[in-house]
Amino acid sequence: MATINLLPWREERRQLIKQQFLVVLGGVAVLAVLLVVLAMSIVNSAISHQEARNAYLQGHIKKINKEVAEIKNLEKRRQQLLDRMTIIQDLQGTRPLIVRVFDEMVRTLPDGLFYTSVNRRNSRIQIQGVAESNNRVSSLMRKLDASPWFTDPNLTAVSAASAYGEQASSFKMSYKISAPAPDEEK
Repeated sequence: MATINLLPWREERRQLIKQQFLVVLGGVAVLAVLLVVLAMSIVNSAISHQEARNAYLQGHIKKINKEVAEIKNLEKRRQQLLDRMTIIQDLQGTRPLIVRVFDEMVRTLPDGLFYTSVNRRNSRIQIQGVAESNNRVSSLMRKLDASPWFTDPNLTAVSAASAYGEQASSFKMSYKISAPAPDEEK
């Protein structure tokens, strides 16, 4: 029988398989390194993209915050202007009132009586005056009470004023201004 030696062939085969294994192992290692580098590149790209988006959003948030602050400032100025306009309109609306009040004060003033002092605080008028007699003061109170422009006459003091005559008396009085309704005025 013939002897066949299979050992060198097997040895060559093992060497070839080992060599192929090492080549595949090297290829897999290179591929793994490439995949890791690619994954790191993708992650770093995503991180830088997100940071860019965050910076963009932060920039717009700052811009919007400035606009909101400006809007609040404008609203504050608007309210101040509206308040000023309201005050001016109130002053314009009540401007003829003082003329009517003085006119009505003259109309209600009876003969033999004069004012020495007239003060106004808000809608309250305080007067001091001198009358020939107490009847003149009573007449003034009746006329003030009947006037559509004045309400609540209140006599606070009456005293003798001998410098103006025997029966003369000085008085202090206060009353409120009340504008009549439009129907009453007509």
